Amino acid sequence: MKKVLWIITAILLACMGLGYAAVKLDQPAIKTKKQNLIIYNWGDYIDPTLIKKFEKKYGYHVVYETFDSNEAMYTKIKQGGTAYDLTIPSEYMVTKMRKAKLLAKINTKKISNMKYIGKSFLHKSFDQNNDYSVPYFWGTLGIVYNDKFVKRGTIKTWNNLWNKKYRHQILLVDSARDAMGMALASLGYSMNTTSSLKLHLAQTKLDALGPNIKAIISDEMKMYLVQNEAAVGVTWSGEAHEMMEQNPHLHYVVPSEGSNLWFDNFVIPKTAKNKEAAYKFINYMLEPKNAAKNAEYVGYATPNIAAQKLLPEKVRDDRQFYPNRNTLNHLQVFKDLGTKKTQEYNDLFLEFKMYAR
Repeated sequence: MKKVLWIITAILLACMGLGYAAVKLDQPAIKTKKQNLIIYNWGDYIDPTLIKKFEKKYGYHVVYETFDSNEAMYTKIKQGGTAYDLTIPSEYMVTKMRKAKLLAKINTKKISNMKYIGKSFLHKSFDQNNDYSVPYFWGTLGIVYNDKFVKRGTIKTWNNLWNKKYRHQILLVDSARDAMGMALASLGYSMNTTSSLKLHLAQTKLDALGPNIKAIISDEMKMYLVQNEAAVGVTWSGEAHEMMEQNPHLHYVVPSEGSNLWFDNFVIPKTAKNKEAAYKFINYMLEPKNAAKNAEYVGYATPNIAAQKLLPEKVRDDRQFYPNRNTLNHLQVFKDLGTKKTQEYNDLFLEFKMYAR
C-alpha cells in the first residue's frame, strides 16, 4: 500500500513539475506579447531602418501591417479583430473614426517632440485641438506627365486631361474620393460637395474621360510611369516624387483649378493594448533627424519644421512638393461626408470604373 502511495505521490510531483515548467516556458511568450507594438499603416510609408532602430533602442518588437485605403483601414479597426496600437488615417477619416468612438485621446504631454510640428499643420478643421491626432505627412493630389510624350508646360489644369490626344494614355489612382474630387474641381465645384446633382455631373464628366484612361490602379502606377509605359498619371505628390527620382522625364503639376491638400496622421485606436509604446514611437518619429530621414525615404512633405531644415536644399525648396502660400490657398482638405454620401461617391466611381473598362 505504501508503495502504491509512493508511486501516486511521485506521479503527482512529476505532474506538478511539468505544470511549473510549462508555466515557466509560457512566461517569455507572454512577456514578448506585452512588448509588441502593432502598427497599421499605408504600404511602404515608413523607412524600415527607423523601425529596426526603434526596436533596438526601446526593446519592443514592431508588428507592421499595411492597408491600401482609408476605408479598408476603418473597417478592420471597427471590426476589432486586431488590437492595433497605432494607425495612420487621412484627415477626413480621423473625423469619422472620432465620431465612431474608435480613437483614444492623445496625451500631448507624453510627446515632447510635438514642439517641432509647424503651427500651420496643427489645429486643422478635422481635429481642431489635436485631441486625437498627430501630423505625420502631408501633400497634394496632382498630375504626373512624361515629357517624352507630353510637351513640357502643356498640362496645367485638370481639364487638360480630357484632350483627345491623350487617348488610352492616362493612369488614374484607384480612389473614389480623389477621382470624383478631380472631376468636381474641373467643373469648379467643391471637392466636398454633397449635392447629388453635382456628383452626377462629375460622374458624367469622368465618363467622358473614359477613352483616355489606360488603367485605374494603385501601387503599379509607379512602375508604369517610371518605365515610360504611360504618358500621364493622376496620383499623390509623394508617389510622384519617388517616380521622378527614378525617371528624369517625369514632372508633377498641382492643377490651377485647385486640388486636394491632405494630411495623414498618427492616431491611437481605443482598443490599443500598448499605448505607452505607441507614445514612444510617435515621439521617436518626431525627432527631427528621424523625421527628415523618413521624409527622404517616403518622398512626402513633412510637417516637422526642424526636420525640413535637415533636408537637402533641392528637396525643401521644391515648390512641387512644398507649395507656396498662393498654391496652398487654392487647395481643399477633404471632410468626412457621412456614411450615406460617402457611399454615393463610391457607387458613382464604381459605375465609372465599369464604363472605363
